[in-house]
Amino acid sequence: MPLKTLKYQKNTHDHVNTRKCLHARKRTRNDFLTPACNCPLFRIRCVEPCGMSGPLADSLPGKLVCAFQGKHGVCLHTTLSQTLIMKRIQFLASICLCLLVPYAVCGESPRLAVIPFDTPDPTAIEAPNGNGVYVFATAPGIQILHSTNFIDWELTDHVFAGVSFPDGLPGWAKKAIPGARGIWAPDVVFFNDQYYVYYSVSTFGSQRSVIGLASNKTLNKMCAHYQWKDEGIVLESHPDHTDYNAIDSALFVDEDGKAYLYWGSHWTGLKAVEVDPKTGKPYRYMPGELKIPADYVAVASRPDTSIEAPHVVRKGKYYYLFTSRGSCCEGVKSTYHIALGRSEKPLGPFVDKEGNRMDQGGGTVLLSSTDRWKGTGHNGFFQTTTEGKNKGDWIILHAYDAQDPEKGRLTQIRPVYWDETDWLTLGEVLDVPFEQFDFSKK
Repeated sequence: MPLKTLKYQKNTHDHVNTRKCLHARKRTRNDFLTPACNCPLFRIRCVEPCGMSGPLADSLPGKLVCAFQGKHGVCLHTTLSQTLIMKRIQFLASICLCLLVPYAVCGESPRLAVIPFDTPDPTAIEAPNGNGVYVFATAPGIQILHSTNFIDWELTDHVFAGVSFPDGLPGWAKKAIPGARGIWAPDVVFFNDQYYVYYSVSTFGSQRSVIGLASNKTLNKMCAHYQWKDEGIVLESHPDHTDYNAIDSALFVDEDGKAYLYWGSHWTGLKAVEVDPKTGKPYRYMPGELKIPADYVAVASRPDTSIEAPHVVRKGKYYYLFTSRGSCCEGVKSTYHIALGRSEKPLGPFVDKEGNRMDQGGGTVLLSSTDRWKGTGHNGFFQTTTEGKNKGDWIILHAYDAQDPEKGRLTQIRPVYWDETDWLTLGEVLDVPFEQFDFSKK
């Protein structure tokens, strides 16, 4: 029988009980035959009363106290001086629930703005009319997800799917990069009255890479004119002809309508070039068969070359360059972290808080691994624009969950806060539905 939503009310004897459950059945003077909680994943909180509902609640006499917080079940404890038989009934009920109910719903841990499966290199854009957010992430064909509250997610489609793209790759990209098995690091933007998705095709550790472009009039799959169109190659890299690696692209469209593309991973660092806003591609290429931009510039580098995933946003007079540094893909041992700088020009030079140029190794660390989240990086940035308490700026990134690293790189969303000097800090991973969030309560 599924357990319905439980409501509880805290009282004066609210406490934390860290004893163990199912294995040790210790009796004490105050909780005779009450199952002491012994599941290592549980953090027991006792509250009274617990307003249960449904057939299960009807079968349990007296006031109950909910014990919870763990992914393997729920325990129920009594704290009132009840009869022995009533306590035994509740004891049996607690064991049944611990074994049979997969998730606690009474006073459970906050649900997080995390996509709970492998979604590396995320990028996001607000849905029209403030109807949530769309996220694009690395996968064969590029996975597309939608959420209205940033917590519950629906996989809506793939950019390249169906009979036209049986391997989730455009034909030209398969030909250019033999051995490629997927599409990496998408970036979604809206300009020219349609959506564009930049993407990368390569093989791990190779400098032979291409950046492509796809477009669509809408992100709503129910619309009649929903159709992804492959716009072909944007630029490429080759070990014999370029000093960069053509992956991890991101487009920035400025207030004056000019557009700039940023890209790069390792080698000599991150590059940028102004592109034609009508096509989303560089104005000019170098002579030859390869699509190498003619006027690209260096915007960030590191002595150990471990830098990639540029992303640029503007606030006021400053342009902010986000980068990811360190190792991206080693599970809980990943050293990935986000560093940034800013400039008054879209092509730099970008400097960090100490005035160090990013094209000379500078960069202020914005976010690095925590006890739980490892390898925090490859970020995107989006805004929610509908007037209200939750209007503001957000960062999206991936990280390994140290509690379950086998799930891969999980997308998470955090609020962005700006200080009086126009530098930013990040909040924790969002732990309430988007509609409940209030930027003023930092």
